[in-house]
Amino acid sequence: QLICVSPTFYQLPWYADHPTDKTVWQESYLLKSVIPLVEKQYSTRGDRQGRLLVGFSKSGWGAMTLLLRNPETFAAAAAWDAPLMMEQFGQYGSGPIFGTRENFQRYWPSRLLAQARESLGVRPRIIHLGHGNFRDHHERFERLLNERHFPHRYVDGPVREHAWGSGWLPEAVHSLMEAVEPNAD
Repeated sequence: QLICVSPTFYQLPWYADHPTDKTVWQESYLLKSVIPLVEKQYSTRGDRQGRLLVGFSKSGWGAMTLLLRNPETFAAAAAWDAPLMMEQFGQYGSGPIFGTRENFQRYWPSRLLAQARESLGVRPRIIHLGHGNFRDHHERFERLLNERHFPHRYVDGPVREHAWGSGWLPEAVHSLMEAVEPNAD
């Protein structure tokens, strides 16, 4: 069984915490409010293996950074057509969410990968798919994962519209379900 939760925000969903504006604490909101609420209201595993992340574009960045920043909380993340190698503060409307360049840098997937190798283990917990607006980001992210010998799954194609309903989600969810350790406690 799979319970899907799709939180909404009044700002763009980068899943980051602003350094000074507590009304823009998206990461904390998900970790401290949404997850506990879901686990209280529904019969869930209540552990890392029962928590998967999926997103596209900005929320794909968010899914990946949530996994890399909180590997003890989530089993795996799938990002589709996401700007995973974005390193310019303020691009794609990210400025008001991150607040400062320094805070933005705390969420760079490339920087987080350097810190996450041991905590992610040997199972492929990173899944990225994309052959659309951000294909170059996915190709560079793939090179980085291979250079650093991270277990992962990459699907390059087919070309799809940059939209939730373009057909990528079933493959992403299937890949996430495969990433969960069977009979893990």
